[in-house]
Amino acid sequence: MSDDVIWHCIRHNHCSFMAKITTGIFCRNPYNVTGICNRSSCPLANSRYATIRDHDGIFYLYMKTAERAHLPNKLWERVKLPRNYEKAMEVINKHLEFWPKLLVHKIKQRLTKMTQYRIRMRKLQLKVREKVMTMPRKETQRHIRRMDKAEKAAQLEKNIESELKERLRKGVYGDIYNYPFKEFDTILDMEKDDVAPPEEEEDEVEYVEGDDIEMGDMEDMEDFESLPDGDDGDSDEDDLSDEPVVKKPKGSGSDLRSNIGRKSKKVITEVERDEETDISLRKRM
Repeated sequence: MSDDVIWHCIRHNHCSFMAKITTGIFCRNPYNVTGICNRSSCPLANSRYATIRDHDGIFYLYMKTAERAHLPNKLWERVKLPRNYEKAMEVINKHLEFWPKLLVHKIKQRLTKMTQYRIRMRKLQLKVREKVMTMPRKETQRHIRRMDKAEKAAQLEKNIESELKERLRKGVYGDIYNYPFKEFDTILDMEKDDVAPPEEEEDEVEYVEGDDIEMGDMEDMEDFESLPDGDDGDSDEDDLSDEPVVKKPKGSGSDLRSNIGRKSKKVITEVERDEETDISLRKRM
């Protein structure tokens, strides 16, 4: 079919790749060189056509000729272009040496544009940027409503708890419930801010007056030290241990203070020595 007939059908009837907008008419065909819907740029209405496409960052030169029009699976010849811009230009000039100059110029413009956006893509990948995430409005509103409900429920539980404590404190329920009163009283005391925690009692230090040592007692102690030792010291100690020891009653602090200034009574102790038994006897008067 002639190229003019194909273009007439596409332009005036229908084309699935055509996109009409206010700024113009564009073509969504991936093989279009310029992206504009016109006679020279349409890949369907030109039996001899060439373009450049990108596959995973690698550029390929696609060429179509009329000799392969009857072979759809071999319609496009693909040539890989090097990453170097100058070498890629040399490959284009080599394969499109006898092609229309306007088409070659458009292909070179497309190569320049694709090379520039590939460089920008690499720079953006190396640059660290903040990731912008969208927040769904419905989910956000639902979360806010749940938070409000939870807050109201918590406030209601606190009010109920305080009301129950107040009723238990007043004895409204009486003996209906069996609950530990000690723990309940402790919790009530903790809630009162005005009640301070009990302080530990410090050890009180008191100074008291000691007992007066009488002079008579000191003389008696000297008399005991001056006594001669007997021959049988063990028997003396046993006999003395058997005798009852009279202890002087200790008075209270008030009695001691009342006795200050009075004349102390002396106790005279006479010691007799029995030669037969060799035992020391003490007599208190």
